[in-house]
Amino acid sequence: MPLAAAAGSPPGVTQLSIHGEVLQAVDIRGAFGPGFDRLPVVLRLLAENVQRNMAGREREQAMEALRAWLGSGTSTAEIEFLPTRVLMHDTTSTPALVDIAAMRDTVAESGGDPMALNPLLRVDVSIDHSLAVEEYGRADAAVRNIRHEIRRNRERYRFLKWASKAMDDVHINPPGTGIMHTINLEQLATVVTTIDRDGTRWAVPDMMLGTDSHTPMINGLGVLGWGIGGLEAQTVMFGMPATLRIPDVVGLRLTGEMKAGTVATDLALAVTHRLRETGVTGEFVEFFGPGVSTLTVGERAVVANMAPEYGATTGYFPIDRHVLDYLAGTGRSPAQTQLVEAYARQAGLWFDPAANPAYSRVVELDLSEVAMYAAGPRRPQDLLPVGGLRAALDRENRPARAGAGPLPEFPVALAAITSCTNTSDPRLLIAAGLLARKARTRGLKVPEWVKTSLAPGSPAAASYLKRAGLMEDLASVGFDIVGFGCTTCIGNPGPLPPAAARAQADGQSAPVAILSGNRNFPGRVHPDVDLGFIMSPPLVVAFALAGDARKDLDREPVQYAADGSPVYLRDLWPSREEIGELVARANDPADFRRDFLIAGGDPQWRRIEAPEGALYPWDPASTILRRPPFAAATEGSLLGRFTAYPLLVLGDDITTDHISPASAIPPGSDVADFLVARGEDRTDLNVFASRRGNWEVMARGAFHNKSVRNHLCPEAPVAHTVHSPSGETLPVWDAARRYRDEGTPVVMVAGERYGMGSSRDWAAKAQRLLGVRAVIAGGFERIHRSNLIGMGILPLIMPADLRAELLGLAAGDRIALDAGQEHIRPRAGIAAAIIRADGSEQAFTATAAVETGLECELLAAGGVIPMILRRTLAQNRNRATAPA
Repeated sequence: MPLAAAAGSPPGVTQLSIHGEVLQAVDIRGAFGPGFDRLPVVLRLLAENVQRNMAGREREQAMEALRAWLGSGTSTAEIEFLPTRVLMHDTTSTPALVDIAAMRDTVAESGGDPMALNPLLRVDVSIDHSLAVEEYGRADAAVRNIRHEIRRNRERYRFLKWASKAMDDVHINPPGTGIMHTINLEQLATVVTTIDRDGTRWAVPDMMLGTDSHTPMINGLGVLGWGIGGLEAQTVMFGMPATLRIPDVVGLRLTGEMKAGTVATDLALAVTHRLRETGVTGEFVEFFGPGVSTLTVGERAVVANMAPEYGATTGYFPIDRHVLDYLAGTGRSPAQTQLVEAYARQAGLWFDPAANPAYSRVVELDLSEVAMYAAGPRRPQDLLPVGGLRAALDRENRPARAGAGPLPEFPVALAAITSCTNTSDPRLLIAAGLLARKARTRGLKVPEWVKTSLAPGSPAAASYLKRAGLMEDLASVGFDIVGFGCTTCIGNPGPLPPAAARAQADGQSAPVAILSGNRNFPGRVHPDVDLGFIMSPPLVVAFALAGDARKDLDREPVQYAADGSPVYLRDLWPSREEIGELVARANDPADFRRDFLIAGGDPQWRRIEAPEGALYPWDPASTILRRPPFAAATEGSLLGRFTAYPLLVLGDDITTDHISPASAIPPGSDVADFLVARGEDRTDLNVFASRRGNWEVMARGAFHNKSVRNHLCPEAPVAHTVHSPSGETLPVWDAARRYRDEGTPVVMVAGERYGMGSSRDWAAKAQRLLGVRAVIAGGFERIHRSNLIGMGILPLIMPADLRAELLGLAAGDRIALDAGQEHIRPRAGIAAAIIRADGSEQAFTATAAVETGLECELLAAGGVIPMILRRTLAQNRNRATAPA
């Protein structure tokens, strides 16, 4: 495997000779110069991207800014980033592709060529977010559930098929092929890839962006990627680079080794807790130190997946021998693994456990101190020992008639082994199966009020669980495979078990979700479930058997066997040696590609017929797909000088689930009434996420979450607010329309971490449709901030000393903003004032939560879609007037 830096190569370029082929490559070390070895690996990757994709003075300025970063560990300089590919799932791709279809209509109506709107790089769409757990606890549950899924979503899937035919390089991974991030790990990621440029073959790092906040899972494989909103993805798809401020990079130094009884989930929860305490919002996190070498890629991927939960943009693990082992173990070719090693070593990207790069800050974590954990009951950063669930639940309000029925006060209603986070590492599923096997030998069964489900991220899981002999063991305690998709983690658990639903309705108990997912926000997994705990797959099985979330499994028996003997968690828990031995015996690299291809050939998917042509034939009667009003060239900027009423005033930790729910549409809601009036069945409305192609539904569904407390009218029903001029309490959508009809601007006011959680762009689109011109908050999560700007809405950070006054605004109070285009610069001060209902005023300065010059341009244009449209129409005009 000879490597050569060829003499005579252009500056900043080297050559890599492998298998008889000579490849060009960026000489990152040579281009950067002295200090390269002190640079964090994530910045080395960004430097490669800059050197390869930028040019001239702009490239040199970007490289100089990266060099200057070494001196301070921070920067305000902007750089461009061009990924090699974009990853989407069905409920983020649908609205993005609907936008593009609508923009094509606008271009065609203006006399232009709609085919001018085509992606310029590969886009992979995984249909994974629409599978619901309707059937469970039976061997054919997966077959029955995918049948339900395709019946409910046929129109939307027909549209996605159209997009894959009508647009270049859009590739669909059909239902049943797995979860997008697991597919990325097992099928799509190359770590190092080759591209053709001007007739020359280049070796380059695989770098990507995804329209899901958990895209950083791929960081566990040494691939740099992070989550963005669907709006930003549209700009990247059309060839515009993503721009970012050179990030602060937090180094998390790992030492020691994980102790017996702990698994990767425990480490991920410990990291989430530690980094939320530290504060890493919007920063890159990179793992280093000798402890990294003790973790497999499967374990690293669990930790990297939860980057959005700890607030970071990335959770990056560099390339090493474990990466090569993973590639080989999932069926990648020897030639690919050799290319990865050769390139990474030559480019200075190979991991050195003894290295101490320069970081903005360093956090230490000893792996031997990690214990068996859970997190909850409302946030993934709220770490608990396994025996701590009781104390956490004792702090909650007791059900009104607790003890009046046969169920516990806090019954486990949902027990779900779910999510890419904790089902992509075979060790975790094997551990769950071994615990189930031991429970089966003791004759243990799950109580009838517990709904169990196993939804792996990969169809290969079925093969290795069968080979391990664990499928029957899991089925014996109710954990039959229900399908291969996100299910409960994304809010698709299906209905609660009848016993749990009745007990809740009677006020006898408060149902609890126990899941191996990544988020447990109130109402996220089910609209009637406010309490949830995240834990490892084997612990999910244990709590399902216990049936009572208050049970202290450190001290109390999980259950009693038929002979009356107590069965403790320690009796059921598998050892690391047991897990490792069975993983080695069960794994077959051929499973991964073969099972993925078999799943992709499902006849149900193949029978869905899609329309032809460059323009999508909208159905005016559809309740699934509607041409959105904001995909028009006439949409303008929301900037300016104005005085606005607050539409809602909210507190801390308002998530994108609160703003734009994904879970089941409540049958008694205004949204349900709207759909029923258009012919839908009130008992089969599906989930909000399935209707993200219909702006009328999504705008009406905004803030439809019973845990959202609007400070303007705290006692109002769900998704209601005060129309200040009249004093009436109305649904948010109706109040917004009245303000619009009156020509009155509105803003949003909220506390810290506004927009945390999922990347969904509908959380921003809904606010645009509600007429919101600015959001004034204590702080923003990164992706939602970007999505707001992508819809032309100005994010503003309130002064800390004025928090109480702003969050205490009452009906009739207003906010004046001097937010003209001339004032919008990165982190600029924006003059503002509170105008009380009594006429008194209080001036203050808000800070524009704007990071780059491109974001300023987007706000001036009115958002991503108007900018793309105007550029496309201008290009069409230029082509039309160009001399033949």
